Amino acid sequence: MKKFKTIVFDIDGTLTRSKLPLDEEIAKLLSLLIEKYQLAIISGAGFEQFKWQILDHLPNGSKLENLYLLPTDGTVLCRYNGDWQCQADPAMSPEDKTHIAQAFENIFEESGLEKPKKLYGELVEDRGAQLNFSALGQDAPIELKEKWDPDNKNRELIIKILKNYLPGFSMRIGGTTSIEITRSGIDKSYGLKKLMKLTNFSKDDILYVGDKFSEGGNDAPVLALGIEYKEVKGPEETKKVILELLT
Repeated sequence: MKKFKTIVFDIDGTLTRSKLPLDEEIAKLLSLLIEKYQLAIISGAGFEQFKWQILDHLPNGSKLENLYLLPTDGTVLCRYNGDWQCQADPAMSPEDKTHIAQAFENIFEESGLEKPKKLYGELVEDRGAQLNFSALGQDAPIELKEKWDPDNKNRELIIKILKNYLPGFSMRIGGTTSIEITRSGIDKSYGLKKLMKLTNFSKDDILYVGDKFSEGGNDAPVLALGIEYKEVKGPEETKKVILELLT
């Protein structure tokens, strides 16, 4: 494999199943990889989710100084210096958040999709510079989530409708049931540009590993940067990529 300096990972569908913690094997592999490379993890999730999904499961002694965290698509950037220190872009305005939440109020009726009989947690979560829609609620069981939209068609339909209500905003498919809404131009390419500026690494130094590169997917904006990438279909395939990088 080509020599890289920085390996960047998505979370849900790449390092973990949706909103589940790292398993022990992949946590150990990441700890080995961070000895050899600079690592970055980017996701639409907030920092607290990074903590319980990723950080809490890395082995003691992991070289966290070599790890960059990019929550909410890089609108937050965190570095470790004895503890985690994060710098965040300004949050969306209250008016924008209200406008986005209202756009989702009747989305099931307008799309013709069956409205869930039960919501598990919030339908739309406020993540500061991003709002996240999760069709079954933010805390839905993984077994239900993975059945709801396996081919992304439900969310493609919802986004098509939302574009009529939310001009000036970006909408990307993420996770298993989620749609990420940000200001126009805020996506994972924005976060990676910020990372490259901070590290002085070029696009040729970076390998990106993710699971949603098709049109409308939240990893797709990375393609425009010309960064080399590996598309995976879950943590088991990600483990194989890491093992290859370690050889």
